[in-house]
Amino acid sequence: MNQTFNVKGMTCGHCEKAVTRAVKQVDPAAQVQIDRPAGRVEVESTAAREAIAHAIAEEGYSVE
Repeated sequence: MNQTFNVKGMTCGHCEKAVTRAVKQVDPAAQVQIDRPAGRVEVESTAAREAIAHAIAEEGYSVE
């Protein structure tokens, strides 16, 4: 299932890695694509949307 998240606070490559790592902790098989300038994170995963959003928020980013 393809899910799109609007994530605020990503400013660098380290941020992208942190978000990707957070998503993969929820679903190690997830495919993650990040458009940092747009603040968009696209995730292909069977995990619950709430679980992914929570994991990203735990890294310190605002998820809409």
